Amino acid sequence: MKDFFLIKYAPEILQHTLEHLFLVGIAIAIATLIGIPLGILITRQTRLRQPILGIANVLQTIPSLALFGLLIPVPVIGGIGVVPAIVALTVYSFLPIIRNTYTGITSVDPAIREAGKGMGMTDRQLLLQVEIPLAMGIILAGVRVATVIAIGIATIAAAIGAGGLGVFIFRGIAVVNNELILAGAVPAAIIALIADLLIGWLEKRLKIKN
Repeated sequence: MKDFFLIKYAPEILQHTLEHLFLVGIAIAIATLIGIPLGILITRQTRLRQPILGIANVLQTIPSLALFGLLIPVPVIGGIGVVPAIVALTVYSFLPIIRNTYTGITSVDPAIREAGKGMGMTDRQLLLQVEIPLAMGIILAGVRVATVIAIGIATIAAAIGAGGLGVFIFRGIAVVNNELILAGAVPAAIIALIADLLIGWLEKRLKIKN
C-alpha cells in the first residue's frame, strides 16, 4: 500500500492539482464572461452568427500542443508560463459556451416571447427576465462541456511551464514511468468527473425550476 502512486506522490499531486484548478478556473471564468455575451449578440445580430461561430470552430480545431507553441512568441499574452496557458484554455472553451448560449436563447418558445412583448416588455427585459432564465440549462451544458475539455487540455500546459497535473505526465513519458503518468492522468480524470457531475446537477436543478 505504501507504494501506491497516489500516496507516494500525494504532496506533489496536491500542489499540481491546485495549479490545474487555477488554470481551468480562470480560463472558464474568462470564457464564460466573453462567450455568453457573444452568444447573446448573435441572437440579436444574425449577420454575425456565421463569422463568430466560424472563428470559434476554427480555433477549436487547432491542435492543443500547436496552439501552446504558437503563443510562445506572441507579446503580452504569449511566452512561457501561466498567462499563455490560460489564453489557450480560454480559446478552447469559447465554442461550446457561445454555441449553447445561442441555441438556448433561440430555442425559447416564440409564443413566450410574444406574450412578453404583449405585456410591454422591452428587448432587454425579455432577454434578462425570460430568455436567459429559460435558456440557463442549455447554457450551463455548454459551460459543462467547456470545463471538461479545459481540464483535459490543461495537462498540456506543463509543456510551457504553466504547471498542473501534466507535469507528472511529461515526467513519466520522459523516464518511461507509468506511475508518474498515472499520478497526473488519474487526478485529472477525477477532477473532470467531479466537475461534470456538479455542473450536471446544477443544470438539472435549473431545468426542474423552469
